[in-house]
Amino acid sequence: MNSTTQNTLTEGKLAPALLRFAVPFLISNFLQALYGAVDLFVVGQFSTSASVSAVAIGSQVMQTVTWIILGISMGGTVLIGQKIGEKNEEGAAEAVGCVAVLFGLMALVLTPLMLIAVNGAVALMKTPLEAVSAARSYIFICSCGLPFITGYNGVSGIFRGIGDSRTPVIFIGLACIVNVIGDFLFTGWMGMGAAGAALATVIAQAVSFLAALAYMYKKGFSFPFGRRHLRLRRKPAAAILKVGFPLALQDALVNVSFLIITTIINTMGLTASAAVGVVEKIISFAMLPPSAIASAVTTVTAQNIGAKKPERAKRALWYGIGFSLIFGIAVCIFVQFSAPLVTAVFSRDEAVILAAAQYLRSYSYDCILVSFVFCINSYFSGRSNALVPFIHSMIATFLVRIPATYGFSLIAGDSLFPMGLAAPMASFVSIVICFGYMRWEETRKR
Repeated sequence: MNSTTQNTLTEGKLAPALLRFAVPFLISNFLQALYGAVDLFVVGQFSTSASVSAVAIGSQVMQTVTWIILGISMGGTVLIGQKIGEKNEEGAAEAVGCVAVLFGLMALVLTPLMLIAVNGAVALMKTPLEAVSAARSYIFICSCGLPFITGYNGVSGIFRGIGDSRTPVIFIGLACIVNVIGDFLFTGWMGMGAAGAALATVIAQAVSFLAALAYMYKKGFSFPFGRRHLRLRRKPAAAILKVGFPLALQDALVNVSFLIITTIINTMGLTASAAVGVVEKIISFAMLPPSAIASAVTTVTAQNIGAKKPERAKRALWYGIGFSLIFGIAVCIFVQFSAPLVTAVFSRDEAVILAAAQYLRSYSYDCILVSFVFCINSYFSGRSNALVPFIHSMIATFLVRIPATYGFSLIAGDSLFPMGLAAPMASFVSIVICFGYMRWEETRKR
């Protein structure tokens, strides 16, 4: 975690620096998606469709909570990045200490809340009757691991804010290895089904967090940091929440929308429920490159705004969109020709494979459009303007995607293809709003 790693984001050639910083994000995101997919894969191979549905539904519930945590983490990343760009060592130390205390408090609040909310979450999701018991077990066990999820994301936000996107890869890789071993042990060998997958996940998260914390304690930072910085100071806390709270609320509401969509699809039966769960895992892999590049755009933007280099931050946005489009177009084309082969990896049920393939083909158009949405959101967030991403996401999600999903569910019949079109429709609306706002910004400056 040295100063040279930090400075490469504000100096030198931008495109190579952005890609170098994005690659560790990509590896990290891939490993995170991998150990989530391994849960579904192992459960699909050793358990019933009801268990697959339970893991898919439980994962979505836990993902909603995780994205809230990630939103606040991004606020910490942005503040630390801006202080690094300003070369304000005391400000960076105060930001790091504030993140540590804030995330400790979040863990104390979120864990009991989720343990209390297990039954309500399963009921709200209209979980198929066959999957209710397994879904309860999955969510309860994963909720017990929330202190580790919260702690790890806080530590990762600190690493990335100071310009180190490589170190988190080590600990995510460790979590992935532990999770894979645990999945085959608890779900495959011991036959624990969805509960085994959840237990493996919690153990993996605990190992990853504790290892990351020990590493950070041993290595320290490139700026002075001590116990006196471990305080919830008003100014840095407000700056973190200025970015983090809108992002957390946005992520929470978007994930609530996914739960609503899942609820709509769950009314179509167990096959549709399992199929959508399979596709969500596949899409999580397809979104990795644009998500990784967008994460890099956030830190690059934050550090360059702190260094008073707004034009370099703007160039990072356009480079990010260009790199993301290359991946998005390739994924979309591949899926159109190979959807059944891809969905068969996660299920042996022929009906689930075919239904998932239909849904995946239409959903994959979104891989192209999110290349714009993700990077623009990250650019605004890096500028400490999280309100614009919040507004357009709410409009696209609640006025476009959910109504479209419900409407298509009424006319879709046996095919899930129309249902998948709701996502790209929503992303298109977001793009129009974002470019409209950016155009307005440029006009106002003249």
